[in-house]
Amino acid sequence: MRNEKIRNFCIIAHIDHGKSTLADRLLDETHTISNKELQPQVLDDMELERERGITIKAHAIQMNYKAKNGEEYILNLIDTPGHVDFTYEVSRSLAACEGALLIVDASQGVEAQTISNLYLAIENNLEIIPVINKIDLPSARVPEIKQQIIDLIGCKEEDILLASAKAGIGIAEILEAVVERVPAPEGDPNLPLQALVFDSVFDSYRGAIALVRVKQGIISTNDKIKFCSTGKIFGADEIGILKMQRQKTKIITAGNVGYVIANIRDVGDTKVGDTITLVENPCEKPLEGYKEVKPMVFSGLFPVDSEDYEELKTSLEKLKLNDASLIWQPETSTALGFGFRCGFLGLLHMEIIQERLEREYGMNIITTLPSVEYEIFLRNGEKIAIDSPADLPDLSKIDYITEPFIVASIITPADYIGNLMTLVMDRRGVYLSTHYIDTQRAEIKFRLPLAEVVFDFYDKLKSVSRGYASFDYDFAGFERTTLQKLDILINSEPVDALSIIVHKDKAYEWGLKLCSKLKELIPRQMFDVAIQAAIGSKVISRTNVGAMRKNVTAKCYGGDISRKRKLLEKQKEGKKRMKQIGSVEIPQEAFLAILQIDK
Repeated sequence: MRNEKIRNFCIIAHIDHGKSTLADRLLDETHTISNKELQPQVLDDMELERERGITIKAHAIQMNYKAKNGEEYILNLIDTPGHVDFTYEVSRSLAACEGALLIVDASQGVEAQTISNLYLAIENNLEIIPVINKIDLPSARVPEIKQQIIDLIGCKEEDILLASAKAGIGIAEILEAVVERVPAPEGDPNLPLQALVFDSVFDSYRGAIALVRVKQGIISTNDKIKFCSTGKIFGADEIGILKMQRQKTKIITAGNVGYVIANIRDVGDTKVGDTITLVENPCEKPLEGYKEVKPMVFSGLFPVDSEDYEELKTSLEKLKLNDASLIWQPETSTALGFGFRCGFLGLLHMEIIQERLEREYGMNIITTLPSVEYEIFLRNGEKIAIDSPADLPDLSKIDYITEPFIVASIITPADYIGNLMTLVMDRRGVYLSTHYIDTQRAEIKFRLPLAEVVFDFYDKLKSVSRGYASFDYDFAGFERTTLQKLDILINSEPVDALSIIVHKDKAYEWGLKLCSKLKELIPRQMFDVAIQAAIGSKVISRTNVGAMRKNVTAKCYGGDISRKRKLLEKQKEGKKRMKQIGSVEIPQEAFLAILQIDK
């Protein structure tokens, strides 16, 4: 089909504003899925997505639509996630599109992630089609929300579409607007092939499958193709378009979206953002691709059984193919053995990866305490970056330490501004500005350390605002602060997997809370277990897990008391020896204790 009849668009919005439900209605309206296949959130095919009610992966699907003018069009839709941790999925989707449906909830209005995703779309020069969803709700505030959108993007009131994805209102109007307003893709099919790999998946039988947007040229079945970044050459065994199931075709032309299967067994060969070209007639230069994603949170993943190390490595390789924002490298721990240091975009991203490893790949893993990346400036002028407290050099060699800061944007009803100010100031935040979106809601900006956000900040934010506040952030660079390494010692032995880097003012408080939490989680032994928190050689907090006591005097009935005393003394001597050689089993919950430290 000619370029003029193709439309590539995505759906962007804040979390829970109805993106996936709207995608269902569009598929239903264009008869892309049958009544038998129809189910809520049909594109969210991952079990985790259905359980949590959120989109984790971007999903591409092609629809055929006959417009009111009688012409047939191909609509390539990409449904995107809304949570801040999956922004990289959104940015990749935008690069494969020319237009975006900006969905805003009729009762909640413009939220933090709405603004963030909108700016991403504007940077990619996408045509924005604003849609107010859930207009059938009793709490809908359509006139107010219209004004918010007009203030945000400067459009006319008649440009804003009204819809209810659940009730099926306004769906035909949205499809017509996509045909009329979204520009047709550019690209000459006669030029050398340039196809952008915007996503990839792993199939146990077919290997790595690349999802591509053909920018120019034509790709055909059995073509010899080359991946520009690796230089690897493969034969295109099968190509096709993305319906509910993969659908084989003979060619994919410029402007269209599809998939390529080329018997690629090494998952590292299909790098997201790479360019595919033909061996016989290669393009002059590859496409720009995507900027490298920078992880925000780091954590160690270790197999419970050390024999599963290679299996965990293979699982991470396959998962990275499906989630390009995941980065990892091998690491060793004295307490946990061999594992991997992984970088995530946020705490939810980390949680999802852990669950996917357990469910999809059957891995039994231990996750260490999450941390952020710090820059260490040594006295000899050298600078090193660390993301694990175990890598912190000796204090005598350190000149100063810098930590990452973010600019946080919180949109909240005016009634909760005081509560949010208290929460952010408690996390070492600095107030920047307040902007009132309307009479009821304000956008507040703060500058605060990323380390204070990665644990339970989002939960606390929702708690103090009764669920009404929304949160988004941008990386703002590194700043010099006074940080210390807090070590946890179990029976005078440091446990490297429990060490954390904290601000000097909070070290004592964290040490006290962590010792108390570990006392609850570490099971009692036949001997006393000492739990200590220390900074360098100075112990700042201590607690004990009392020993279990076997009743050695049970067999003594009546008689002289001296016999009982003799048995008790013998037991005491035995416990001393046991303590010297005894090792303490630390349960997995202890490694995550820090996440619930304030609860």
